[in-house]
Amino acid sequence: MNNQAIVAKVLFDALNEHLTYEQIENLLEKPKHADHGDVAFPVFSLAKVFRKAPQQIAPEVLAQIDTTAFEKVEVVGAYLNFFMDKAKVSSQVLAQVAKEKNHYGDQTIGENRQVPIDMSSPNIAKPMSMGHLRSTVIGNSIGFLLEKVGYKPVRINHLGDWGTQFGKLIVAYKLWGTKEAVEQDPIAELLRLYVDFHEKAEEQPELEDQARAWFKKLEDGDEEALDLWRWFREESLKEFTDIYDLLEVKFDSYNGEAFYNDKMAEIVTMLEEKHLLKEDKGAEIVDLSAYDLNPALIRKSDGATLYITRDLAAALYRKRTYDFAQSIYVVGNEQSNHFKQLKAVLKELGFDWSEDMHHVPFGLITQGGKKLSTRKGKIILLADVLNEAIGLAAAQIAEKNPTLPNQEEVARQVGVGAVVFHDLKNDRLNNFDFTLEEVVRFEGETGPYVQYTHARCMSLLNKADFSIEQVTNFDLNDEASWEVIKFIQSYPEVVMQAAKLYEPSVIAKHAIKLAQAFNKYYANSKVLQEDDQRDARLALVYAVAVLLKEDLRLLGLHAPDQM
Repeated sequence: MNNQAIVAKVLFDALNEHLTYEQIENLLEKPKHADHGDVAFPVFSLAKVFRKAPQQIAPEVLAQIDTTAFEKVEVVGAYLNFFMDKAKVSSQVLAQVAKEKNHYGDQTIGENRQVPIDMSSPNIAKPMSMGHLRSTVIGNSIGFLLEKVGYKPVRINHLGDWGTQFGKLIVAYKLWGTKEAVEQDPIAELLRLYVDFHEKAEEQPELEDQARAWFKKLEDGDEEALDLWRWFREESLKEFTDIYDLLEVKFDSYNGEAFYNDKMAEIVTMLEEKHLLKEDKGAEIVDLSAYDLNPALIRKSDGATLYITRDLAAALYRKRTYDFAQSIYVVGNEQSNHFKQLKAVLKELGFDWSEDMHHVPFGLITQGGKKLSTRKGKIILLADVLNEAIGLAAAQIAEKNPTLPNQEEVARQVGVGAVVFHDLKNDRLNNFDFTLEEVVRFEGETGPYVQYTHARCMSLLNKADFSIEQVTNFDLNDEASWEVIKFIQSYPEVVMQAAKLYEPSVIAKHAIKLAQAFNKYYANSKVLQEDDQRDARLALVYAVAVLLKEDLRLLGLHAPDQM
């Protein structure tokens, strides 16, 4: 039971004639300063009932409540300030972590039901840039968070392996490309052709018509078009796999857009049977004015389908395949209107489970405050960033700890972890600027700082030859340890909040605050001093190590024991 729940119960026992438990819980506050206690209760809402000034009510309420669970309860103006029994709370919290270890904070609300997560989804024949990092690592972390609260995540890489861009690429390849150039450096050459197409199409608009014609051939099963498409896809996947291996992100499905080619006809038939399709300038649309949305364009005048047709087929396929509790789409903020349309069309089809589909949007990574663009060729390659980060980490590790075993492996965990952590510590809806040197630092609010704090904890525990199983007394009552205990105690609520909001930054911020609180504690406490609280202090170190490692795991990162 957390501190607020303990206080709410005591107050409810005394005030249940006047306030419900939920009302009391909602009124409770966390004081900004530690000298005002751990939980505060304002009595203003009782003024009408008691017909007295709040300052007079507070002492009367204090007289009615059981204060034995607290170190003290003080009246300050119209507030009751509760100071928790530190020894009692620390004993309960540390004993629970000692028992549950990395399962501390686990929940069962998911009932093992499946949750498809549509994430990463790079476009074939284009390099993975820093722009792909967000969907990949946010989706991966949400998967771990949902697993932590009892769901079964299904990570889906909905590859961009279909669409008019393939018409453009085929035209560019046939006009200006060679087989040798593509085989030598597939992604770089395909990107060059793609950028060339857009530059030349500004002068020669007829190229766009040729691209549309080639894509139509591809949709119709033209063998030459299909052969080129398969080749582009295979070469791209090789490079993607190298990056996913570096990030240690694994997928349960690589079913991309092409997978749904034979599944769209059913959706169109359903729309026709329900008389939802309307003709508009030769194209077919679904009117969504009832939802205050623009019409959903289902089929173009030339018969070609669009993203939404494919996504409708994908949504239905996923419901049938996974019978999902939720279906999540980790896709940029700019696509929010698309997902509103998608859900609205499914609702019109009578699929109420569309309410369980959630678009999880995110902001942009910028450089110098400017958006990164693929069409203009101004991109930062994700593989280059990760490898450079590993190099920066390796240099710092070699300087700090030249005798460290497995330096190469630790440098990879720290370097890649630094890039991922920097992304995930930002609220996902926020845009943020990226500077690699700032990210791979061992000080400040960084991934390496959290990892280094975990390694410091492990070093202390090894030095003390500590075993958590041998601890019999977990009581700690000093102010320094109390600040750390509160971050450990709040962990189950932190996990639940992060999972409900699909917000990994909640976990990253907890990791930073816990690391900061522990380092302050470590600097001001003689942890290894031989006295009757030594084991309890080491149990605190153990609990911090467990939670930092679990925080990092939920973000998709490692916690090296040595750095």
